Amino acid sequence: MSIGHKSSNTQMFRLMLYQRALHPELFELQARRTHRQPEYEVESWILAAGHVVRFQVNGQTLTETVLDSGDHLPETGLVHALPCLGEKDYEMQPMGALGYVTTIQTETLTDNLYDATYQEMRDYASEPSAMIYEWKDADGTPCMSLLDCQKYKKEYHIQSYHLLGSTGLVLRTQSIFESRG
Repeated sequence: MSIGHKSSNTQMFRLMLYQRALHPELFELQARRTHRQPEYEVESWILAAGHVVRFQVNGQTLTETVLDSGDHLPETGLVHALPCLGEKDYEMQPMGALGYVTTIQTETLTDNLYDATYQEMRDYASEPSAMIYEWKDADGTPCMSLLDCQKYKKEYHIQSYHLLGSTGLVLRTQSIFESRG
């Protein structure tokens, strides 16, 4: 087993926040889940190397996408876009009944650290609130996308982890959607 670094040729992920719903045909969905609370409704989609979360309150919608390429997505309704490099924070100015804040962290790991992190995430994925999709990249290295959520009366918290084997990239996001009504 190698202890060297993975390839530094990393993909460019972007987090994009929309003030509208996006159509599922824009994505290659691997799994989807819906949560309904008295204050809000959420639909989460997991993709290979990405996710989409739609949060809706009283007819107002926010949609978060994290993808390795958002070139095919519409610009209509785009509130903000962030490249997923290093550590970043973003807080949206309150928009009617909606609030949103997110943090992004990326890291490129050595082979051994990536393997250990991958196994830790597989164990974590056994939580009932988690959604996971696993696949192998072109090099045959295991990859994973994982979503985990916590539901509260007026907030929905979501953590995502996207692990890309051939580059050793681990992308983590933590977002809070809020019903401010």
